[in-house]
Amino acid sequence: MMMPRRSAPPAARQDALKERAQKKKPTMDEFLVKCDWSGALGLLQFERNTQISMGAEESEDLIMWMAYCAFHLGDYRRAAGHLDELINNPQAEPVWNLYKACCLFYLGSHKEAYDCALKTGSGLTGPAGRLQNRLLFHLAHKLNDENKLMIYHQKLTDDTEDQLSLASIHYLRNHYQEATDIYKRLLLENRESIALNVYVALCYYKLDYYDVSLEILQVYLQQHPDSVVAINLKACNHFRLYNGKAGEAELKTLADKQGVAITQYDNDLIRHNLCVFRNGENALKVLPPLVDAIPEARLNLVIYHLRSEEYKEANQLMKDIEPSSPEEYILKGVVNACIGQMDDNRDMLKYAQQYFQLVGASASHCDTIPGRQCMAMCFFLLKQFDDVLIYMKSIKAYLFNDDEFNYNMGLAKCCTGHYKDAEEHLSVVQNVKYKMEYTYIMALARAYIYNGKPRMAWELYLKMETSHESFNLLQVCERLSYSVMVVRVEIMDCAWCAAARFLHLA
Repeated sequence: MMMPRRSAPPAARQDALKERAQKKKPTMDEFLVKCDWSGALGLLQFERNTQISMGAEESEDLIMWMAYCAFHLGDYRRAAGHLDELINNPQAEPVWNLYKACCLFYLGSHKEAYDCALKTGSGLTGPAGRLQNRLLFHLAHKLNDENKLMIYHQKLTDDTEDQLSLASIHYLRNHYQEATDIYKRLLLENRESIALNVYVALCYYKLDYYDVSLEILQVYLQQHPDSVVAINLKACNHFRLYNGKAGEAELKTLADKQGVAITQYDNDLIRHNLCVFRNGENALKVLPPLVDAIPEARLNLVIYHLRSEEYKEANQLMKDIEPSSPEEYILKGVVNACIGQMDDNRDMLKYAQQYFQLVGASASHCDTIPGRQCMAMCFFLLKQFDDVLIYMKSIKAYLFNDDEFNYNMGLAKCCTGHYKDAEEHLSVVQNVKYKMEYTYIMALARAYIYNGKPRMAWELYLKMETSHESFNLLQVCERLSYSVMVVRVEIMDCAWCAAARFLHLA
């Protein structure tokens, strides 16, 4: 029989437990080194509760640290609340207003943030003064105040933080090359700041240099393989280079590390991009809540509505948007073109043409595929089809398998009398939905007839359901077949003449 274990004396046991507790108790510095803001905030809250329970006066430093940790945790509302506690103190330092303004900026309350930052006064010097100017610089951009933007721009120094702010504004204003130049210069001066590689990679992604973006991004991923931002950017590059499945495979590594399915990964940006990679799957569930949080969410929701032919819903999302990026101009143009054609609204068609022209004629996009597509669409709306073909031919090598490209190329060829080419492009369209459209059928029928294949045009008519549109097609077949037969009767063989007469009499 085993003897019971002797217990230590009560005093000795308490000392041992106390010593063990002291050894295990984490310190604030340990949390900060690990960037464990949740842990740090929990420790600070415990210390505050202890002070309150003991009736001691709350430490201003403790509240400041709670605001600091909440800010870095992304809980800007809580951080602003702690700063209000400091601001309400009669001996409050003016700089607390500046820090609260930073919180309001991230909460999207830009006008309130601007007013709050000005309460700090203009007498700040050193880092606080530069922080105030940087914040006002960004707020002027958000509030679209160009005059104030230039004033704060002129006050920026060669300080690293100031230059980072300038680069970010360049990026937000779609000046990606200017932003890249600043980031690369800072990277040369600060080799240890490897996060700058992510910024450079992001700029190259926006400039469509996906391979270069991946190469630069890899430098950061080698040291931080779990970075959500970097892995997401890598996934976007793979999506652009290959397809949605390649992009999703990169995102899956994040979910695998947490042991959850990719659809259960709790990150708004990942949910958004997964929806895009899956070609709009669950778009109406995923995208609407993110419209005000992720700028691309609104644009992708517009694209979803356009693909679903829900043009009014797309217009509702875009009508109050003042476009500032090429993507926004293009979508604004597409929406206006769709509504304009649907409602026969000449004003909207004119706006669409202008939006397309702004992108296609811009120095940054005139030599890109989207830019040339825009110019082609601009001339399409102006019905200048010879000009349409100039731009479409220049990008044919990149889009020869694209249904939309072949559809539009076929229509332009048909309108310029190049019926053999028109038939070639229209015949390779695979999208069943497109092939059932009246415009497609009429254009292909016209090409068949002018190419001496009236029987094939007749078969298109036979496949249509009886309607006003099918009657129009019958009339076109009759009129064109007769005119072609009369004009070219001397060079047509007997079989073609017989077929044309048959079609005419029918």
